[in-house]
Amino acid sequence: MPSKEQADMYFDAVDPVYPMVHRQTFLRDYNCFWGLHGSECSKVDAALIALIFVMLAMGTQFVTLTSPEKKEESAEFYGMNFPQPIQGCVDLRAPVSASHQALSISSYLSRPKIRSIQAMVLITYFLMNDNHASDAWAFAGILIRQAYALGLNRDPSIILPNASFFERQQRRKLWQAVLLQDTFFTVLLKLPPTATHTDVKYEDLMADFSDNNGMEVVPHEAADVYFIRSMWKLANLVQRSICPQRSLDIPICSSPRHRNQLIESFKQIFDTFPYPFPNFTESDIIELSSQNKRSARQSLFLASNYYHCLMLVCADEHQDLSVDIEGTLDAGHTAINSFFLLHDLFEDEARVWYHFQNRAFSEALIVAELMKNKAGVQNQGIYVRARMDIVRIIRILQLNSEQNLVAKTRVDVLSKYL
Repeated sequence: MPSKEQADMYFDAVDPVYPMVHRQTFLRDYNCFWGLHGSECSKVDAALIALIFVMLAMGTQFVTLTSPEKKEESAEFYGMNFPQPIQGCVDLRAPVSASHQALSISSYLSRPKIRSIQAMVLITYFLMNDNHASDAWAFAGILIRQAYALGLNRDPSIILPNASFFERQQRRKLWQAVLLQDTFFTVLLKLPPTATHTDVKYEDLMADFSDNNGMEVVPHEAADVYFIRSMWKLANLVQRSICPQRSLDIPICSSPRHRNQLIESFKQIFDTFPYPFPNFTESDIIELSSQNKRSARQSLFLASNYYHCLMLVCADEHQDLSVDIEGTLDAGHTAINSFFLLHDLFEDEARVWYHFQNRAFSEALIVAELMKNKAGVQNQGIYVRARMDIVRIIRILQLNSEQNLVAKTRVDVLSKYL
């Protein structure tokens, strides 16, 4: 039986920012599974086993294994030992391979289920975190088709009128997870969004737990709904106003007026973020993390995505539109600072999340390019702050540059601007 630490770490590090698996229901099924003996195990839904494997794999990415013996034990539990890319480190692709095998046993390509879609979302994130972005993109394509096949993109009140309120809520949460993954992955890769055809509305996801599948309501469930709705609204705006343009390498904004309108749309969404999410200052986040680490993680992820996309709007440039230098540097600073805060407060997690790392590098690169020409801004203090951000992100990357070729390359690229 795997270490409880691995399962707990999933709910500590992953579940707060991607709350698509109902914890109490999962733990009930999880404990039931490990209580089975012999032939009883063969009767368990293979999609559940796939979900268990990938959740444990995700949790293990965030667990600090302090000794080679513990790392070896972790690898032995999953039953495979791949050649190690770094001496003394576990290659965690084994449990994901086992998860995929379980999906195959469940005939996931022809019989999509809620659990199989949940497992596929997590496999995609795992591949990203393991620096296999191309594999993740390809697998995400299958995931989107399966989500459509299951009807997750449809309003469950319309297609499943007899379903329980709890079931409809879980379908909405899962569709949001698929939509969110697709939207912000395509922003990074400059590829076309695919989770685009839907009539599911974020307003229908409510903090109503009168039907909670017979489970006790835990304190964070209501806050999770508000976080999900905030990310959902942001993803809707980004999907239609940024993703298609970046995938076709065309301007995000056609004119200064268009840019002002789009910035106003971002501000309107920001104004709808409920407490504590609009409080993105360093002191606010630090205070929040001392009281509620789950909400602190959510605030950092929301801030990173929001200000990264706002920075892209401000940095847009073509023949009829010049860069909004101050707007770009301001948004870029807040976006990068969310990564710094994640690194300060949850250092091990900051080293794992692919999205966060890549956004931070992209933001630093755009800021570094603007630092070349200081004539556009009278307030030179902005440039001093920008330079300090570049220096700090280089120092963070250097912590892992000897073992990570990607980090080393990024250090070399950013250092040329200083």
